[in-house]
Amino acid sequence: MVGKKIAGWKGKLLSNAGREILIKAVAQATPTYTMSCFKLPVTLCDELNSMASNFWWGQKEKERKMAWVSWDKLCTPKMEGGMGFKDLKTFNLALLAKQGWRIQQNPNSLVHKVFKEKYFAGGSFWEAQVGHRPSYVWRSIMAAKDVIMRGSRWVIGNGESVHIWEDRWIPNPDSFKVVSPRGPSIDVVMVSNLINRETREWDVDLVKNTFLPHEAEIVLGILISPRLPNDSLV
Repeated sequence: MVGKKIAGWKGKLLSNAGREILIKAVAQATPTYTMSCFKLPVTLCDELNSMASNFWWGQKEKERKMAWVSWDKLCTPKMEGGMGFKDLKTFNLALLAKQGWRIQQNPNSLVHKVFKEKYFAGGSFWEAQVGHRPSYVWRSIMAAKDVIMRGSRWVIGNGESVHIWEDRWIPNPDSFKVVSPRGPSIDVVMVSNLINRETREWDVDLVKNTFLPHEAEIVLGILISPRLPNDSLV
């Protein structure tokens, strides 16, 4: 369908602005629904990207046109010198990651209940694996699981769900992970171990003894609700 649309445009006189709008609003928007449910083969994504690139450079029929700038460069934001086109492989993973996030965030939804029963009955979405003979939808969502994990972090409530050294929870935009070397204590593993249950505040001495000075200050700057609600993933 995308190929037919592009072929129908090539015979028309279009400005660069016109080609840009058609690529963004039609050519790259047409497969959006499919890409939000299934992971497209890499070869198909490359073919669609190639069609859009050829159309951008003014190819008509089967003639060859010089591509003066690589497609990867054209896919960068305009403020960085590109055109803001979508790289379909990356966009595909982003859409699938959005579906995975919805499954994780809505445990009462039908899709969550169905997938949980079949693929992660004994644990959470984060512990789920592709499994044996999975559906193509589930295999596609699992392909984007790493994208979800790299794009999420914990907001501290009671600290019981957050691992100090492995999870992303420090409000440090570089990685959101602890960089301080792990100490010898085997009792300080979860963030909840750093919270004084009586005062419902950080155990200041323990925090300072556990982290490097600059990181200890960051941790102590995280506000703790006296209600100690459950940790939340954002």
